[in-house]
This record gives sequence, structure tokens and C-alpha cells, in this order.
Amino acid sequence: MGSKRCMSVLVVIFMALVSYSQAHKFFVGGKDGWIVNPSENFNHWAERHRFQVNDTLFFKYKKGSNSVLVVTKEDYYSCNNNNPIQSLTDGDSVFRFERSGPFFFISGNAGDCQNGQKLIVVVLALRHKSDHGDAPLVPSPSPVASPNSGSNPSDLNNKPTPPLKENSGSVLRFKGSDVGLVCLSIGTSMIFSNFRV
Repeated sequence: MGSKRCMSVLVVIFMALVSYSQAHKFFVGGKDGWIVNPSENFNHWAERHRFQVNDTLFFKYKKGSNSVLVVTKEDYYSCNNNNPIQSLTDGDSVFRFERSGPFFFISGNAGDCQNGQKLIVVVLALRHKSDHGDAPLVPSPSPVASPNSGSNPSDLNNKPTPPLKENSGSVLRFKGSDVGLVCLSIGTSMIFSNFRV
């Protein structure tokens, strides 16, 4: 009985940890890595993925013969490698997204950048519970004038009805942390249901 309880606790803790560790590691260029002529254009590769804050990019390239530069939008389009925001040079470089928005990467070799060894990644904005729409989906009913109120009912018909707030997806939408809390709650209730007074 004690080992069953211990196993339940471990499963619950594991589920909670898994749901909270949502960061992903992306291998830039897939199996090709950070090379001059990849089988798939780097920006096409990036378009197939959803990047979030705390995700990391892994750049695989030969140390000493190339590098990765984090640059401004202007330097990205001009392949200017003279003023990087950050320079990654170790051959197995990891870059972590600490904010949302666009990020621009180019090869440290200007000629390689001109030949397409560059990447734009757009990191999705953090969503907070208030972003999910706490407002009701149905507008409140319009006030109806009573016959004794003295107002003209035709005036009420001329007022525009407020638009419905659109939902950004399905009605049931869970974040990883919500799933973790549900798993933790279920596991805790399972554990405490085995304790009988």
C-alpha cells in the first residue's frame, strides 16, 4: 500500500514538472544544420515551427569556419556582420529566446549570408489569462424602455448593438500549467482518498 502511494506521488510530481517545462530546443536547419546550402531554406524551416519565450535554437556548424550573429533587421537584410548584437562562435551554439518578437540571425561570413545563410525567427507573445477574454461571449441585453419611462422606443432601435467578442479558438483552451495543475489536483485527491480515518 505504501509503495502504491509513493508511486502515485512520483507520477503526480513528474506530470507537474513536465507540464511546467514547456521550453523546446530547435535544431536550426534540421539534420543539415547551419550550412550554406541547406536542403530547406532556413526561413521556410522556421515557418514550420512555433517559437515561444524560453525556447532555444541549436546551431550546428564547424567551429572556426563559421559563426552565427544576432543582428538588427537592417543588418539582416544588408548582411552586415560588422555590428552584431551577439556573436555565437563555438560550433555548437545555443541561443535562448528571452522575449517575444522577431530575431534576426546571419552567418558571420558575409559571403555565406549573401548566399542565403540567414534566418528570421518570430517568437510568439506570452499569453496571460486576461488575454483569453474574461468578457462574456454574448452581449448583455439591450435596455427596454417601459411605457411609463417617457423615452421613445424607436431611439433604442437606432443604437448599434455592441459586437460580440471573438474567441481565439475552442471554448476549452488549456495552457501547460493548467494541465499540470489538473494533474496535480487529480493525483493529490487520489493519494488522499487512500487515507481513511
